[in-house]
Amino acid sequence: MSAPETARRQGTGLAFAYVTTLFFAWGFATSLIDPLIAAVKRVFDLSLAEAMLTASAWFIAYGLASLPAAWILSRFGYSRSIILALSTMVVGCLIVPVATITDVYGLVLLALFVIASGVTLLQVAANPLSASLGAAKTAHLRLTFSQAFNSLGATLGPVIGSTVLLTGGVFAADAVINAATRGQSLRSIDLAFLAVGAFSAVVAVFIWTARKQIENAVQSQPAVGVVSPFSAFKSRWAVFGALAIFFYVGSEVTIGTLLIPFISSSEGLGVAAHEAGHMVGWYYWGAAMVGRFVGSALLTRVRAPILLTVCTVTAAVLALVVTQTEGATAAYAALAIGFFNSIMFPTIFSLTLERSSAKASATSGLLIFGIIGGAVLPPIAGKVADNLGAITPAFFIPLAGYVVLICFAVACIRTKARTEVTTTVSH
Repeated sequence: MSAPETARRQGTGLAFAYVTTLFFAWGFATSLIDPLIAAVKRVFDLSLAEAMLTASAWFIAYGLASLPAAWILSRFGYSRSIILALSTMVVGCLIVPVATITDVYGLVLLALFVIASGVTLLQVAANPLSASLGAAKTAHLRLTFSQAFNSLGATLGPVIGSTVLLTGGVFAADAVINAATRGQSLRSIDLAFLAVGAFSAVVAVFIWTARKQIENAVQSQPAVGVVSPFSAFKSRWAVFGALAIFFYVGSEVTIGTLLIPFISSSEGLGVAAHEAGHMVGWYYWGAAMVGRFVGSALLTRVRAPILLTVCTVTAAVLALVVTQTEGATAAYAALAIGFFNSIMFPTIFSLTLERSSAKASATSGLLIFGIIGGAVLPPIAGKVADNLGAITPAFFIPLAGYVVLICFAVACIRTKARTEVTTTVSH
């Protein structure tokens, strides 16, 4: 191998390593929302429905920022788009201390929306870039490897976040909520997001130093054009798939955001909030990480619609168990749903692309827009819990979502694919 070829491969490997950190970064930042909900609920004295607006502020960014993100990528290319995304995340993290100093919950929501807008641009850029950094025949391997780090970030987010956000201050044993304890908890929120901002800034510097290697390593990739997802409304399968994504993301996020208050309550295990956060990280998001690897192996032997049916039915049954029981049975049933969620997003995505009569780019755009379900369902579930004075009935919301997904999976079994899709999708 010639010296220039060796240098090029080393540069590509370095660029891929930097890009993989992006998957970890947005997985960590997204799952940090779970312990944040428990933190802001107590610190700002909110109802559960009001606290759930943190998830809404985050996921509504997917609906509003996805198309502008596509335009930015087509206009500025991978490196500059990623640096802009990370810079946006830093700005959002810097808004958090302003929100806590002024004691305005609305500014916290604004900060989360800004951070999530940066994460949206990261996802739009990083998925195709990861596939481009190397030979086409190993693209799936690279994406699977990157997704593993995304899942690792999603697992560690609640664990580390709970330790920082849900200990001391108003969460200390026998703590009295006053100016001093609230101030300590508010500073913990600052610390968590300033750390995310600092990490984002460091990664942005590394991406800047590797920008030439990144652009040189991308081989014959077409520009990412701006395609309106609304053209996909002509395809019933594209609409059905977007509806499925809406209810999947809404259900996954609803469960994730309910788990800490549920497990720490008398309805669940009655443990301390930070212990509940650790359980959410290791058992809910960690199970999803393991499930991705198990699901990838099973998909080599089991048809995707059949495996999706099994997972959606099981998730629905587990959600039903939560609504009808309490204590350890309900808590561990809720945590177990994470394992069966693991394959749903990429499988729904690819099954829709296979059956949609619209262009793949338009179908993909509409599917990404469906992620806004994560902004809609959590506040509804929070309102149910507030009105009924119990958290377990709120699990009827994700249960209804899984029923929709069962219908989608069964319809996929009964309908042949129009085209074969080989693209791997990360969420």
